[in-house]
Amino acid sequence: MSTSLIVLCVAFVAGALLRLPVVLTMFGSGIVYLWTSHQDVGLLVDQTLNNMMGMNAMLAVPMFILAANVMNAATISERLWSAANLVVGRLRGGHGHVTVLMNVAMSSMTGSAVSEASGPGMVAISMMRRQGHYPGGLAVAVASGASLLGPIMPPSIPLVLYAVISGASVGALFLAGIVPAFLMALSLSILISIIAHRRNLPRAGEVARGDRLRVIAGALVPLTLPVVLLGGIWSGIFTPTEAASVAALWAMLLGIVVYRNLNPRSLLAVFLESSRQSAVVMMLIISSFIINYAITNEGLASNMAAWITAMELTPLQFMLLVNVLFLILGTVLDGAVMLMVFVPVLLPSVHALGIDPVHFGVVAIINFMIAVITPPYGLILFVLSTLTKVPMREINREIWMFCVPLTVVMFILVLFPQIVLFLPHLFGFQ
Repeated sequence: MSTSLIVLCVAFVAGALLRLPVVLTMFGSGIVYLWTSHQDVGLLVDQTLNNMMGMNAMLAVPMFILAANVMNAATISERLWSAANLVVGRLRGGHGHVTVLMNVAMSSMTGSAVSEASGPGMVAISMMRRQGHYPGGLAVAVASGASLLGPIMPPSIPLVLYAVISGASVGALFLAGIVPAFLMALSLSILISIIAHRRNLPRAGEVARGDRLRVIAGALVPLTLPVVLLGGIWSGIFTPTEAASVAALWAMLLGIVVYRNLNPRSLLAVFLESSRQSAVVMMLIISSFIINYAITNEGLASNMAAWITAMELTPLQFMLLVNVLFLILGTVLDGAVMLMVFVPVLLPSVHALGIDPVHFGVVAIINFMIAVITPPYGLILFVLSTLTKVPMREINREIWMFCVPLTVVMFILVLFPQIVLFLPHLFGFQ
């Protein structure tokens, strides 16, 4: 291991210990490596930018972020909450089930866990705490677990980023995420039923008969968005990258024309926030490319591939080993860091063992998303703790229960790849 790589590792660990933003830690570590290894920093960063901007899939990221922020500003979350309450609110622990179902609906519109947590998640937490039977920690834990459906159900920003890194088909990845997302939702609902029985949580209040038609009508319009997006992608009308622009335009039309709750001032605020979030994501990707260059330049990727090959692992053994390691690393590393740093290192071994990169990608993304709700460094936990003022110790006490069923689903997907690959193969992706 070279001195430059040691310095990179020290800088990375120091940034993590100091609780610096992930993007600053990664970018600073990468620049330190280039500087100490006497590389041309300006040239390499310029090449990285040019390579990144040449990837069509990158165009989808800011558009999906914009679409999610427009939907949150247009109060679509509240409308979907009322509709979900009409469907599952009668179950014991009703508001927990409503939260999961609302996130299933919103996940096909937002594409990221942070958008799910800060939008529909905040609506759900407010409703659960208002009822009085969900303590703050449990309400945040339910919303955190349900927010993970956003990055798995298409359209998904993490799946687009994985496609950029791996070269896998975005369309195949979107299809592959559907069944796992529903299994995750089912596992969360089962857990909520168990908790509701043990803690005697009540059912949610019923919707008055006279309001039911209004509630259904209010939810039908936003639910046309996933139909338009997925139908357009699978029918070939537009590509997954173009679908991101369609999502943003459709969301703005809903807010401006249908609900009439978006004005120039609120749209400007949405554009500014979307630009800020997009800049952070783009900087994160640039940083990961620089660190990946360091890993490749030091020969770590080829050495790891050779080490794994020498172990003579079967594809199943490889998947089990890697995902156990990801779960352990997820307690101290952010999911985005693991996606950007470890996936490029492991992809040569994935191809060498004949593992379908779509299967590997979906399972890995689920694992990385579990990391964002795993104490002590779960990003979603920090976001919701900040927004709700619920202490982290209360959230940490409850969140572990929600990590368990999601982890079980992930390992089921490892053992049975066809659950992930069934839909992509059905639609002609091989």
